[in-house]
Amino acid sequence: MPLLNRLKEYRSRLGVNQTEMGKLAGVSRQTISQIERGDYSPSVTLALKIAKICEVSVEDIFIYEEEIRLKMRSRGYPFP
Repeated sequence: MPLLNRLKEYRSRLGVNQTEMGKLAGVSRQTISQIERGDYSPSVTLALKIAKICEVSVEDIFIYEEEIRLKMRSRGYPFP
């Protein structure tokens, strides 16, 4: 299951671009881009670093897709 995220939203709130976020987190701009697109799931360490930079919890930024499926099903929505 992919890890969904709100990284771009939180990065925008901080007023930093992908390159700057990468430098703050100790990774490349490409890594930040891949995370935002959902092409790469960060390690626990990187997810924690990003959350700390954004001053929020990991759960505020990263959402495991299965959690969304369970919530949708529990509310009666047909979700595969």
